[in-house]
Amino acid sequence: MRDVLAAAVTTVPPESTQQALGYPSLFLLVLIGALVPVVPTGALVSSAAVVAFHQTAPFSMVLVFVVAAFAAFLGDVALYWLGRRGMKSKNGSRWLAAIRDRAPEDRLAQAQEKLAEHGVAVLVLSRLVPAGRIPVMLACLMAKWPLRRFARGDVPACLAWAATYQLIGVAGGSLFKEPWEGVVAVVVLTVVISVAPGLWRRLRSAQR
Repeated sequence: MRDVLAAAVTTVPPESTQQALGYPSLFLLVLIGALVPVVPTGALVSSAAVVAFHQTAPFSMVLVFVVAAFAAFLGDVALYWLGRRGMKSKNGSRWLAAIRDRAPEDRLAQAQEKLAEHGVAVLVLSRLVPAGRIPVMLACLMAKWPLRRFARGDVPACLAWAATYQLIGVAGGSLFKEPWEGVVAVVVLTVVISVAPGLWRRLRSAQR
């Protein structure tokens, strides 16, 4: 019996094991990152794309794209729904408070102005701009967008976001032979991209 189990384990290809664990993990982490905007979801998608780039299994890249975009969409819609409940409640909610805390007044005012001028296009671009998603989401809440309207605009936003960070991962994977080297490179790059705008705003505020 022990020999049979050992043989079964050794016959499982490493890529199959990676996929069995990797895709559910990617889905959960991106979903959590959409609900709690402290998880670097862009780095997760780029890292998964690096690993998929070095795999021989068919449709690995497509699966990373679909899983990441779908998880991001579900997380966005869930957070928006929770925010709408908070807006309707007299006492608000901790989810709405968390959204407000991550939307500085100047960014919120800018998001409201652009949302009034360009509508859904701003929602699409907000996912591609570092720290742009939450202010635009709060602007949509304050403009009393229905959930259905927000969801329609969030579909292309999540697709564009997943494609962008997957392309970063593909670029990192093509530059290095070993997957872990590409993962390190894209993680550093995505973290720099996400942190740089905030640091620039703080430097400008300090100078003023």
